[in-house]
Amino acid sequence: MKSNAFITYLRESYEEFKRVTWPTRNQAIRLSGIVLSFVLASAVIIAVLDYGFNMGYQYLLNLR
Repeated sequence: MKSNAFITYLRESYEEFKRVTWPTRNQAIRLSGIVLSFVLASAVIIAVLDYGFNMGYQYLLNLR
């Protein structure tokens, strides 16, 4: 009897899911903080660059 590929996939996924080593609460909090810090730093850098480019563009438009 040929097994359904989707059912086989679900069974194998469940078995693999049981083998996963999950981070502790403290590790998850620390790593989330690191990710948020990088995201916020990147957002600030992009905002500063955007503002600078916008000011330069406005300056060029007003050169007439």
